[in-house]
Amino acid sequence: MQLTQLSFDLLRPQPLLIVISGTSGIGKDAVIQSLKKRNVPIHFVITATSRAPRADERDGIDYFFYSTEEFEKRIAQGEFIEHALVYQDYKGIPRSQIEEALKCGEDVVLKLDVQGATTIRKLYPQAILVFLVPNTVEEWYDRLCDRRSETPASLKVRVATAIREVAQIDIFDYIVLNAHDHLEAAVDDIINILHIEHLRVHHRKIL
Repeated sequence: MQLTQLSFDLLRPQPLLIVISGTSGIGKDAVIQSLKKRNVPIHFVITATSRAPRADERDGIDYFFYSTEEFEKRIAQGEFIEHALVYQDYKGIPRSQIEEALKCGEDVVLKLDVQGATTIRKLYPQAILVFLVPNTVEEWYDRLCDRRSETPASLKVRVATAIREVAQIDIFDYIVLNAHDHLEAAVDDIINILHIEHLRVHHRKIL
């Protein structure tokens, strides 16, 4: 009976906290959307932001869109487990979404910039941090330009930020190639990472 219980405990999956990160324009949103389409049993945390929504974005689905004043009020109330001022706009992760999902035994996925990933590493040392990379630097730069939402000045800022972010690669656990026209291969790799992590003898203890 004791051996049976031990075997059951080993096979019981522990909830994981996985962070999808990388430089601006690397395709974090596309990876998250593709993961959702796969119907993988994951809780996707919705990020809050103070920036205006883009044409194809919906409040409460893609982001929670708050005014700067509302966002700062929520910061003061301690609603965010992590928040930062990114390119003159606030971004934050609602605390309740992570805690409630993990307590229910659900894997949790966050989409964060490198600054946010660094904060999560400090708060949850056993979190899984994934850094998305392009096939080439030129490919990444073309993606930024193709968005047509950047000015020459903002492009310069994003390139400088990307250089600093890549220098922090050592805090991450995995690198995943998100090459142009090979999105599904990147998503396959992330799903495989989750599968492998659930097979570890010594599970990561998030809570």
